[in-house]
Amino acid sequence: MSLRKEAVPSIKPGSAGPAEVETDLLVVTVTKGNELSELASRVDVAMEGALREHLSSTTPLGGRGKFEGKAGQAAILPTFGRIAARAVMVVGLGEAEKVDAEAVRRAAGVAAGASTGYQSVTLDIGGGIEGAGRAAAEGFRLGAYSFDRYLTDKPRQSEQVTVVGASEQDVNRAEVYCDATAWARDLVNEPPSDRGPQVVVDRATERAEAGNLKVEVFDEAAMADLGMNGILTVGKGSDSPPRLLVVTYQPEGAVASLGLVGKGITFDSGGLSIKTSEGMETMKMDCSGGAAVLAAVTALPALAPKVKVVAAVALAENMSSGKAVKPGDVIRHYGGHTSEVLNTDAEGRLVLADALAWMAEKEPDAMVDVATLTGAMMVALGPRVAGVMANNQNLCSELLDASATSGEPLWAMPLVDDYRKMIDSPVADVKNISGTRFGGAIVAALFLKDFVGETAWAHLDIAGPAWVDKPDHYLSAGASGYGTRLLLDWITSRAG
Repeated sequence: MSLRKEAVPSIKPGSAGPAEVETDLLVVTVTKGNELSELASRVDVAMEGALREHLSSTTPLGGRGKFEGKAGQAAILPTFGRIAARAVMVVGLGEAEKVDAEAVRRAAGVAAGASTGYQSVTLDIGGGIEGAGRAAAEGFRLGAYSFDRYLTDKPRQSEQVTVVGASEQDVNRAEVYCDATAWARDLVNEPPSDRGPQVVVDRATERAEAGNLKVEVFDEAAMADLGMNGILTVGKGSDSPPRLLVVTYQPEGAVASLGLVGKGITFDSGGLSIKTSEGMETMKMDCSGGAAVLAAVTALPALAPKVKVVAAVALAENMSSGKAVKPGDVIRHYGGHTSEVLNTDAEGRLVLADALAWMAEKEPDAMVDVATLTGAMMVALGPRVAGVMANNQNLCSELLDASATSGEPLWAMPLVDDYRKMIDSPVADVKNISGTRFGGAIVAALFLKDFVGETAWAHLDIAGPAWVDKPDHYLSAGASGYGTRLLLDWITSRAG
């Protein structure tokens, strides 16, 4: 199932000796110190030592110094007809003892970024690493991604990619995962004025209905009837009304029931607690958690795990106007719990509160929320690692395992109950900020914890890795789609 309109490379499994691969570009690997892989060595022999000689004197593409087989380095050498391939690309894997599926995924992403202009590409980069076939296919597809619908001159992508050593299952699963990730990236990368709450609903509904999934949309009237005043209050300053979107995947014979909740702030100005102009530049990405949740649940029909999944995404635009929520206002959320708003730029937790309380009533076996929630998490873990906080250690461990498989870095953070008093309010059950700059990510998670009841719950704060400033391996600049593959790996693992 694919609804992405931009051209993407077609990927297939394959096997052949280095001299027989008829392709425009053959991609092989070396480890640090220019230790050639088995295939690279065979290519070097077929080319009468030209490959090794070239590497000893070349500068890596887009880099400085000599090619040394470091992770991320790549070099291209024409074959001059000595083998069937028109050219050979050598990609560095880094230190040999550290090579794993993620290193392969990254090498494939580097190859994708450097292979523009080659119509057909053959990857032989796995080297016997467990999971390398799927990782190579994923890395190339993810690395070939570009958000080009607003570009006059579009980059020319490879049309046919063969992954040596991959199985049909490897390639098929990679296609599903990468299609979902690209869809999430597209949704977040869209200009915010072209992608308000209703547009997200429309695009997600199209994708969900293609997989015969159940879709429910709660508009302002429906949310008012339910008392979802967190979502309504955050969204009332905008001319684009808020929505709660629910998508359900329910296979026969489900062995588990899971809930996903996503933050879908389609643009975040900060509201009356307005951000700086620089702080607003990337705030179209504040719907990244919701995009990952929607991309994951709508990919499930293609994977067919025996797990029921209900996904709820709170969609709102946080703007300033005469109708906007004011510091000092009190919200009564779904279920009756109240919160005092002291900073309108801490709006994500306000919309998630309604969605989490609603989801907890459905009594899933476990639920996970995904949100670009706090700058404090970026201070703690940097731009590439997300944080997880949970009220259930087994659930936390499952998500960390899924992170290791997907290659999306995740770190367990403490949920310090003693910090809960930092958000005590004299006029409401809780206030939305603590008033101190310390422990901001933990305090935000503790705010959410008030709304989950006894349900096993984990919170993923993806503020750092959801957005990429500069392209790197299979990450293009802009939205990363972080969390999509992690959620898919977690859900499928729950199927047993």
